[in-house]
Amino acid sequence: MAGYLSKTDFVMVEEGFSTRELLEELTLGASQATAGDVAAFFVADLGAVVRKHVCFLKRLPRVRPFYTVKCNSSPGVLKVLAELGLGFSCANKAEMELVQRIGVPASKIIYANPCKQIAQIKYAAKHGVQLLSFDNEAELAKVVKSHPSAKMVLCIATDESHSLSPLSFKFGASLKSCRHLLENAKRSHVEVVGVSFHVGSGCPDLHAYTQSIADARLVFEIGAELGHGMHILDLGGGFPGLEGAKVRFEEIASVINSALDLYFPEGCGVDILARLGRYYVTSAFTLAVSIIAKKEVLLDQPGREEENGSTPKTIVYHLGEGVYGIFNSVLFDNTCPTPILQKRSSAEQQSLYSSSLWGPMADGRDRVAEGLWLPQLHVGDWLVFENMGAYTVGMASPLGGTQTCRVTYAMSRVAWEALRGQLLPAEQDEDTEGMCKPLSCGWEITDTLCVGPVFTPASIM
Repeated sequence: MAGYLSKTDFVMVEEGFSTRELLEELTLGASQATAGDVAAFFVADLGAVVRKHVCFLKRLPRVRPFYTVKCNSSPGVLKVLAELGLGFSCANKAEMELVQRIGVPASKIIYANPCKQIAQIKYAAKHGVQLLSFDNEAELAKVVKSHPSAKMVLCIATDESHSLSPLSFKFGASLKSCRHLLENAKRSHVEVVGVSFHVGSGCPDLHAYTQSIADARLVFEIGAELGHGMHILDLGGGFPGLEGAKVRFEEIASVINSALDLYFPEGCGVDILARLGRYYVTSAFTLAVSIIAKKEVLLDQPGREEENGSTPKTIVYHLGEGVYGIFNSVLFDNTCPTPILQKRSSAEQQSLYSSSLWGPMADGRDRVAEGLWLPQLHVGDWLVFENMGAYTVGMASPLGGTQTCRVTYAMSRVAWEALRGQLLPAEQDEDTEGMCKPLSCGWEITDTLCVGPVFTPASIM
């Protein structure tokens, strides 16, 4: 092992406790020990991250994964991914500092923001981060002045008209402008070493991957013609983190592999990368959040009465977190989170009431979910939300600072043994120290790794 992650960083899985039971233990402890001071916390299954990595290497064996730090910058995630040998895609100085603080070498970092502050370009230069992206002349000029030895990757625009989160209006050079940018780079003595693209998050159009890889091939040829040493293809991100996604990861991987075989065949000397965030962490995190306030609102509408003759009502619950924090996906991804209730008596479950969930802010837009039918809940009760790993931890807070929601990490013994070396290749020589060291092709235990773990309870206090 490289030493990024130790057994003290997580709860080791043991027989006898399920994920739900761990959450119940933690919510009970939070309620009793802090008198309501803890409004929300996460349970993170680091073994799920390991299993996703095994799946990635199996489906895209030619692609070297880099983790998008902004997606979830919690220490346990960064450490386990560093242990797995991933590189890291950073968008700013803070993220570069964060991954270098845990010992990640600069050779495994991409400064992949096409819109960079000059001071942060200088930071990258000072701390040995060589691989930077650009998509326009102004960005190129900043790098020429502040980091002339940088290795540049040209970010090209894609057809992402069907993506949930399109990026090409903001980022990416058109194919028509690529020759001009590559010529300018050559005149400025800046080395362009590759091409990147990003089809956007939640892209259902598989053809977008094929077309983007074909476009990258054209830009490679232009760059080589002008004398640039083109050897990096960055496939970007947008890979789904859930099994029930509209387009499955396996489908995307199949299309990418076919396109790579056609435009960048094996043995062509090109290092193929991908920048993944949601894929690794979405399903690994489960959130528990407490109800901090409630009120009943009468729906005083003519002609509407309950069977017992009373006026219909809806119950408004205020949670310890809202859309300006952990539930930001409501604003940015148009999601409607559905809670899972803690164990309740059969009598409590019989009656369901029209309900809505709101965050703690005095803002009419801080609405987490509506149109729910829930049993009668009380202040201090806990709601559980699954698949909460992406863009929920380390996000900026509207009240200043960053999210400080506590995370309890857990990992199965099988996944830990894999990290300890059973699936890892032998240590590489010093001259290849900067290269990623992913899990080897030990697919014979993949099925074992895909077994959901059980946890031993631990305190979050």
